[in-house]
Amino acid sequence: MIVATEPAAPPQRTRRPFPSRAGGPRALGALTLAVAAACVASLLLGSNPLTPGAVLHGLLHPGSGTDAAVVYGSRVPRTVIGLITGVCLGVAGTVMQGHTRNPLADPGLFGVSAGAGLAVVLGIVVFGVSGPAASVGLALVGALVASTAAFAITVAGSATANPVPLAIAGTAVSALLGAVTSFLTLADRDSLRAYQLWVVGSLSGRQLHDVWATVPFALAGLVLAALNSRALDNLALGEDLARGLGENLLVARGTGLAAITLLTAAATAAAGPIAFVGLVVPHLARAVVGAGHRRLLPASALVGCLVVLLADVAGREVGGSSEVQVGIMLAVVGGPFFVVVARRRSLVSL
Repeated sequence: MIVATEPAAPPQRTRRPFPSRAGGPRALGALTLAVAAACVASLLLGSNPLTPGAVLHGLLHPGSGTDAAVVYGSRVPRTVIGLITGVCLGVAGTVMQGHTRNPLADPGLFGVSAGAGLAVVLGIVVFGVSGPAASVGLALVGALVASTAAFAITVAGSATANPVPLAIAGTAVSALLGAVTSFLTLADRDSLRAYQLWVVGSLSGRQLHDVWATVPFALAGLVLAALNSRALDNLALGEDLARGLGENLLVARGTGLAAITLLTAAATAAAGPIAFVGLVVPHLARAVVGAGHRRLLPASALVGCLVVLLADVAGREVGGSSEVQVGIMLAVVGGPFFVVVARRRSLVSL
């Protein structure tokens, strides 16, 4: 007796939520080499171009002549500040977009830049302090206070710190602080001049001893971002599934916000408010290594360094003796990129 049986169903392939790029480790290595080349270009190029021999002599023999003064007085500080700014804004942008699942999200959305700007102006008007070192300290305090206020407003009405109300609260805090800043700067010419020099976003005019205070905040933010990578991968699958995988949403959101705040505050204090890095860099990094945050975060740090340093070098070459500041160069490139991303329907959500 022959019994008819149905053919066995072919085994279903499990779809990976984060397809990895085959060349992920090689891509990270290539990005590292590209950043090293950008650092060399930053040391060599400018209104006073230097030869590799002059740069090497200046690095090995500080204080031995004009070339050494240029290397240590300008090129090395702005290269290091560019690296700090690029790492912080690149990683902060990736964490921000991961939590909000919005490809247009920017780390300045939490009111960090507005808080830093108001603190700088208050330091000039109320306390009579100015200068790069004072601006760094004031900007750090203002950025931390503003983002904490936005988070406190959101958590007061929600137990999970949902990213949508959080973004709305950050926008409201930014608008309020920006209005107060405008009132103070329009009422005092000295504060207006100092604020104009700071708000443009620049790597020049700052020394290493002015920005060392930002390094602990940057390192703490990077550690929190690394600890948040697993939660970001789970949240990308949806909040319900993330809960099912054991994620505490309040802890995950709080860790992510703390990382964004510390990183953006460090970058803003070091170089002023530089726009579009946190928006552009995550998209470029995803194109290289995929969406898994274990690789995406280091890739974003490297791409951030590359973008900031190349924009700074391009600004020196375009402007000649009166160089174009890095914040302006990035705005010129970032504006069209923002339009392209906004028009792509496939990137409406992450």
